[in-house]
Amino acid sequence: MGAADKHLQPWQVITGGICALVLTLGLARFAFTPLLPSLQAHTGLGDAAAGVLAAVNYAGYMSGALLAAWIDSPAWRHRLYSAGLWVAVLGTAATGLAAWYPGWLLLRYLGGLCGAAGMLLGSGLVLGWLMRSGRRPELGLYFIGIGLGIVVSALSAWGFTRLWPGDWRPPWLMLAVVGAVFLVPAWLWRPPVPPAPASVADDGSGPSRRWLLTMVGSYFAAGWGFVISATFTVAIVEREPALAGQGAFMWALVGIAAMPAVALWDRVARRLGEQRALLLAFGLQTLAVIAPALSGSLGAALLGALGYGATFIGIVSLTLALAGRRAPRNPGKAMARLTLSYGAAQVVAPALAGAMAQASGRFTGALWLTAAVMAAGMALLATLPAE
Repeated sequence: MGAADKHLQPWQVITGGICALVLTLGLARFAFTPLLPSLQAHTGLGDAAAGVLAAVNYAGYMSGALLAAWIDSPAWRHRLYSAGLWVAVLGTAATGLAAWYPGWLLLRYLGGLCGAAGMLLGSGLVLGWLMRSGRRPELGLYFIGIGLGIVVSALSAWGFTRLWPGDWRPPWLMLAVVGAVFLVPAWLWRPPVPPAPASVADDGSGPSRRWLLTMVGSYFAAGWGFVISATFTVAIVEREPALAGQGAFMWALVGIAAMPAVALWDRVARRLGEQRALLLAFGLQTLAVIAPALSGSLGAALLGALGYGATFIGIVSLTLALAGRRAPRNPGKAMARLTLSYGAAQVVAPALAGAMAQASGRFTGALWLTAAVMAAGMALLATLPAE
């Protein structure tokens, strides 16, 4: 890009990328989770309507994944990534301007697009710059931004809702101010677009149709497990009389557990193999989903939050690594298919879970359904031959 890009240091590129994930995921996608109880308390937003808002958000993410897979122009990929940084901040502020449900639907959709910009376009830009500069790729550090974004959104929501207990609007506006702080390094330290990768000779080692379809089904289950916890963790905790007021704290624990998770799962994969490590992550996340369904105690809530935070990003990184290794000629295409499967679950699951919760008054049924879906995904994964 410009001359300034040539003087960027690896720590600047990584730091800028981490801040971008705080914006595009922590604010644009995940802030909805800790602020949902306040929204519901002050605007009368029902569980079903909240589930639809979450589904629209993940529809935006899936649309962004499609766009990222379709656009080949490096310049346009960079422009969309840059736009996502600004939309994340402005969309967060706009959410707090008025209780207008159609407007919220639009903003949640844009927030999903922002998430795709940070997660898919941003990781490619950072990885491309580091590799082109002869540096060892440090995407494990980059993905710390996901956990940090959760922590920032959780602690900000906790503080702002206590400063303005009678009004749902100021927390959203103040969260946008927090986002503006992260926008500065994210914008100034954007990496340039990496050049198009050199073609790799087709050696016939691409994934078989059966392998790909099995992974698509398994990753759909992973997306289901991810979105239910991502959307309703705080609401589930707040509805337990003994845990009222602890929802944002539990959401912060999710982020704290997620920050070191990628590096830890990389170590597990080196020891056990990626497929066995992925099975282990599925199993642990299923247990994390079951815990709050079995008990409304603090211990169960802690187990659910920590277990979810420690596994969801590991499942994503391990799955995409498996797909990339199986499709060396065009890893992006295989990854895009899996991402769309993951995103499809994120559209269906929260709307269904919200409707179930509104009908019963509790999330227990939705949690058991989620555990069953996760178990089915794990069973699919187990049918593949071990690496």
